[in-house]
Amino acid sequence: MRLIATAKRIAKRHWPALSIRTILLATFMFVAALPGVGAVALRVYENTLVQQTEAELIAQGAVLAAAYRAAWGDHAQGNRPLAPEPPTIDLRSDPVRAEMPPAQSAGVANPRATAIARGLAPVMEDAAAVTLSAARLLDGAGVVVVGRDDLGKSYADVFEVRRALNGRVATTLRLRTDNPYGLRSPLEWLSRASVIRVHHVRPVIVGGRVVGVVMLSRSPRGLFLGIYQDRGKIALGVVLIFLTLLMLAGLLSRGIARPIRELTRATERVASGELIIPEAPVTAAIEIRELYAHFATMADRIDTRARYLRDFAAALSHEFKTPLTGIRGALELLGEHKMTDAERQRFLANAGADADRLALLVQRLLELARADMATTQAGHCALRHVVSGLDDVGISIVLQDDGNVPIGAELLTAVLQILVQNSSQAGARTATLRLDHHPTAVTIRYEDDGHGIPAGDRDRVFTPFFTSRRLHGGTGLGLPIARSLLSAGKAAIDLIPSTQGAAFVLTFHTGRSFAGKKSGEIDERESGFGNR
Repeated sequence: MRLIATAKRIAKRHWPALSIRTILLATFMFVAALPGVGAVALRVYENTLVQQTEAELIAQGAVLAAAYRAAWGDHAQGNRPLAPEPPTIDLRSDPVRAEMPPAQSAGVANPRATAIARGLAPVMEDAAAVTLSAARLLDGAGVVVVGRDDLGKSYADVFEVRRALNGRVATTLRLRTDNPYGLRSPLEWLSRASVIRVHHVRPVIVGGRVVGVVMLSRSPRGLFLGIYQDRGKIALGVVLIFLTLLMLAGLLSRGIARPIRELTRATERVASGELIIPEAPVTAAIEIRELYAHFATMADRIDTRARYLRDFAAALSHEFKTPLTGIRGALELLGEHKMTDAERQRFLANAGADADRLALLVQRLLELARADMATTQAGHCALRHVVSGLDDVGISIVLQDDGNVPIGAELLTAVLQILVQNSSQAGARTATLRLDHHPTAVTIRYEDDGHGIPAGDRDRVFTPFFTSRRLHGGTGLGLPIARSLLSAGKAAIDLIPSTQGAAFVLTFHTGRSFAGKKSGEIDERESGFGNR
């Protein structure tokens, strides 16, 4: 078990990052290649069986030719250099000739060759009984001097014998009709070697002259007989293929199936309120790892949004409670106490002011909801036209630069209207707008000459319901609405340092996708509730 655990740790440490496409492609290619590889392997194995038969015939022929030379009186054969003869038959490319033609009538064989053949006949018969090969000895003219049914006949006109009489070794493939192994299988049609016979003819050369020919033939082992005889090796190959398939199945399981099951259980935990997202397994595919990362981000944003909504609801109830309490108290006093007309008018004015605040809060909340649900408004607008179309704001607006802004005119108008109203409430008399073009963005710098924002409040200006002018009717929803509107337009608004008044910069990205938050995505830092 320790060895397995150690192997797993090492494998995880060095596991390469694989994509689902790579895993599936490797699996499908291996499975698809199996039939072709099997067919090629069978053909290669069958060709090996034929070459093995040729190698055995070469060895047998070399021994018989050496004995023939020795009997002829060639005593210099021990001085010859070593010259191994590898098999040359290729079942895929060599032609298969017709059956061996019958021997032709001939004259009297060479007497010396006939005498030598009588001495070698017992050796050839014993070898043929063991190797199941047909063996003949021919004299220098191609006449059979050792043979069963064709003694005294000539094979001089046969292709491979002619080559041997010219001093060259020849091996050919010919059709056969017999079956020396006594095995017939209905699957033999799959094997090309089942209908051929290997013929090997070797000249006996003494003193540069062909004095005889050794003529051998044998059928190769059948493909299925060879498979049966080599069943152990083939079984080992099948086991290795099966293990490879198991490895691929394990790769699919660890790279795809198992991480997806883990992620499914994680979704169930998130649905039940338990925000525990596991790390992506080391063996997971690249796409699965990305899915884990995005799922973790999504779960975190859902949790942040849920906390934001809880805090928002708590702040909203507090904002509504104060004016409702004032209205209820005024109504109780008006109903239970006698008071002068001046006192009655004062209480009624207080109740009316609280009702107006409630109405303004409801209106702002509707605007915030619309801003959160707003969609991108593609297009461009001229900053000068937007500024000239603003409602009466009570302050002077100075436009330093003019040009096009990559956002819809309605969105930009609503945002600037909020900023100008805030500047007016802060005692500003002038607001300045400067348009700048950058390689990947367009910015609008907004500055006023009002009282500015205290340093302690700068981090909370975009927090819903935060306002320093509550007594003057402020709701604390203007800047959050502006940020949500700009997010819908793939833009952003930020408070920047200034020496006098308040200063904001509006950024509209043009060269790359907006990296800011989308509509409705408010994190804990921006909401301001998380630190309360």
